Amino acid sequence: MEQAAITRPVGVAAGVFAPGHIGELTRIVPFEMVDAVLAATGAVQRRVRLVPARVTVYLLLAGVLFTGLGYRQVFDRLCAGLAGLALARPSASALRQARQRLGPAPMKALFDLVRGPAATTAAAGWWRGLRVVAIDGTLLSVPDSPANLTVFTRQRLGNGISGYPQLRLAALVACGTRSVIGAAFGPAATGELEYARRLAVDLRAGMLLLGDRNFAAAALLNHFAATGADLLVRCKSGRNLPPVARCRDGTVLARLGALTVRVIDAEVSIVTSRGTRTGHYRLLTTLIDPLTHPAGELVRLYHERWEIETAYAELKSTILDGHVLRARTPAGVEQEVWALLVAYQALRTAMTDATDSVPGTDPDRAGFHHRPGRRPRPARPGLRHHRRHGDRPRRSHRPPRAGPAPAQAAGPHQRPHRQTSDLQIQRTRTRHRPDHLQSHHQHHHAHEQPLTPRPPP
Repeated sequence: MEQAAITRPVGVAAGVFAPGHIGELTRIVPFEMVDAVLAATGAVQRRVRLVPARVTVYLLLAGVLFTGLGYRQVFDRLCAGLAGLALARPSASALRQARQRLGPAPMKALFDLVRGPAATTAAAGWWRGLRVVAIDGTLLSVPDSPANLTVFTRQRLGNGISGYPQLRLAALVACGTRSVIGAAFGPAATGELEYARRLAVDLRAGMLLLGDRNFAAAALLNHFAATGADLLVRCKSGRNLPPVARCRDGTVLARLGALTVRVIDAEVSIVTSRGTRTGHYRLLTTLIDPLTHPAGELVRLYHERWEIETAYAELKSTILDGHVLRARTPAGVEQEVWALLVAYQALRTAMTDATDSVPGTDPDRAGFHHRPGRRPRPARPGLRHHRRHGDRPRRSHRPPRAGPAPAQAAGPHQRPHRQTSDLQIQRTRTRHRPDHLQSHHQHHHAHEQPLTPRPPP
């Protein structure tokens, strides 16, 4: 099995700034970048405290990697490789006040700097000269504090309601690397399409946007198409779309407001361990030339939309490990979600760098095998690290782990004689996807003898 190991020491700052790092991932989110966003948002401390603003930023990022610990224990992890430096341990109150002083603006500005498609030498994520991206939404649970309940509400689930108030997150993800291009979030009471509309500013000509049936609204598709990006969106099979022209390959052209779309009807077979199931797919695309953009290839390409579902599984099931978010105020929730997205983007960038070191390996073959930042070690002798009552909100319902191609992307690595952090990328492995994901990825295919669209009725 191909492996890549990173063992170099990580430099840290002096004095009270020393805990301000996240090990090897500091290469992706360096001191200079953090200092720049602090200056740009006016969040630089007026006087140097026990927990400076830069340290607070890295504390929030490390908190994403150690979701099962309170912030005092997270701070201990930042100090784990700093034996020999006389560092005071802040109180829980001091860490809380530091986060409140910082506010959400620096974390959002930091996300704006690191977001975007991860650079890679692989051809993954491209199709016929178009960058393939996907859009979708998900829900995150927040603590049911009085402050949060003024903004976030519980959602109806079947015959009941969710145990916690929920936040709605919509993201635009680059297929192939699963890096985040843009994100919008807020109360779950606001619909998914509204957050998706806000992401149109991140679309560009040369992109091909994939979306599920929820995004097939005519007004929204016209809004997306106005950016110059091309679209490939599924719609309901029974939707009335009167044809205005017919193409030689059996597809038809229709109008959605001012937008001309090509309608592709196809039979798709799904092969699983339980047998084969065939269903009808109807796709809408702004790629109207059947010669340059064959319908059969578009049918197969649409299944790349599952990349964003895998990205959400990595965020919620692997990184957060099924935990509810920490913050008990709306401003704190916003701060924490931006930190979550920054940490995820840093991990995805590191994975892409690692897979690029193995020629012929696509970045989407790398995934989370273990939760990042595991195997915690005490920062100083005699200090025990265990989860104490009240450190973190209890978990919401914990879904089964569904990360793709297992690849240990971020694990601790500490040597006592080096001033290094235990937050280092230890190794990255590439492996085939587990069997339970093959039905969605490798075995999702349309008929290929030949793969042609189904003629319209």
